Amino acid sequence: MTLPNHSSSVRRTVAQHDPSLLCARRAGALAEPPQTKIAVAMHDGFYGCTSGTGFSNRAFLEALVQALPPGRLLVIPVQVSRSDPSYDPAWTAETELILHRAQAHVVPVPGGRALTGYLAGCAALCAQVMDVAREHLAHAPNAELIGLDIPFLGLGGHYNARDPFSLLLLPRSTTELTSPQQQRRIEWERRGMESAVRSGARIAAISDHMAAHLKRVYGVPQRALVEIPNGLNPATPRSTPPTTPLPQPAQDGFLLAMGRAVASKGFEDLLEAVRLLNAEGSRVPHLLLAPTSHGLSPNDYQRRLRALMRHHRIDGTFVTRFSPGYRSWLESPALRAVIVPSRAEPFGRIPLEAFAAGAAPVVATRAGGLTETVVDGVTGFTARPSDPASLAAAMKRALRITAREREQLRDRGKALLAARHDYEATIRTYLHTYIPWSMNPNSVDAESA
Repeated sequence: MTLPNHSSSVRRTVAQHDPSLLCARRAGALAEPPQTKIAVAMHDGFYGCTSGTGFSNRAFLEALVQALPPGRLLVIPVQVSRSDPSYDPAWTAETELILHRAQAHVVPVPGGRALTGYLAGCAALCAQVMDVAREHLAHAPNAELIGLDIPFLGLGGHYNARDPFSLLLLPRSTTELTSPQQQRRIEWERRGMESAVRSGARIAAISDHMAAHLKRVYGVPQRALVEIPNGLNPATPRSTPPTTPLPQPAQDGFLLAMGRAVASKGFEDLLEAVRLLNAEGSRVPHLLLAPTSHGLSPNDYQRRLRALMRHHRIDGTFVTRFSPGYRSWLESPALRAVIVPSRAEPFGRIPLEAFAAGAAPVVATRAGGLTETVVDGVTGFTARPSDPASLAAAMKRALRITAREREQLRDRGKALLAARHDYEATIRTYLHTYIPWSMNPNSVDAESA
């Protein structure tokens, strides 16, 4: 595949986004001495958020901003045009404000969100990101490039020991977990991580489940793995989060289930579980079901779920278009339970968001990383994956708890969040352990000092 001229295409993209921004960054770069740099390549979470990955990616940036001295951060996002349905002006403005306060340098790579959807597009993005990294990190006294998630697992194929920076790959999932039929893409990921490891790169595991998965399926050796558990940034100051009004039918009590509109999230199992509860005469609150995508119209999977909901005559509200404001429903006093019916889950961010919001109880399957946050009878209630009857039994238990039991679940969830999933503490530990030079405020080029 022939790639466009990188430097000119990036400059055009940045200039179209904000022409004054490019000039300001050029002037700033000429005026400042070379500094230690951390470069972060990301595809979701800069211009908007289309899934839990977007929330996690921006939380990663926020944690770095809190940990690093000003001027250390280089962000390489995949450019998303304003006309793209996933572009969120408010989210973008907040991201840019966070990075402006950190005196971060931003160099978007062209191509848009569509490139991440197919193998050749991901390969092209990896080549462009490596070009940017080599151009902007060449004179840094110390530097590291971090590739966030699946589209950048191919960076290892372009990386070699002569590059003037270290490399960290942080997969939030893998194609083998989400789309095991895509063997060519799985093999591309495997080759990318193998190449990265041979050149001395590190691979991050966001959960114990992902660590075992990366070793077993992708052959990542233990020596190359580093623990960077996913989490939230409870200490990060932020503006008022977006809110979405609660649908009127849910205001007297509701169950909440939300996530990407893909089969691995198990929403069909949830609908069958509700049908089973209704059939036996159990009282089930209004179901607020949000299997979302960034599309303007429902996809085939969403239409199938909606048809099932109608066929089973389930009392519920069905939402298809993603919005960060849906997280505000976790704080509603009308919430009776949060349901996470996943069939496969590398980590599972929603339980942590529920714990942070004080939402309880959480009902989740014992799929992948969910077992590390939702412990039966301790922080929530659990069920077997892909087993609607087991899920129905767990939901019944959750709906029968007392006010005291609900408060205990809240307390234990918040304790787990603080002990294991404080993202700022996790990122600081990684920086201190593996690249301590990044946190040194005096780490600049010796000739320039």
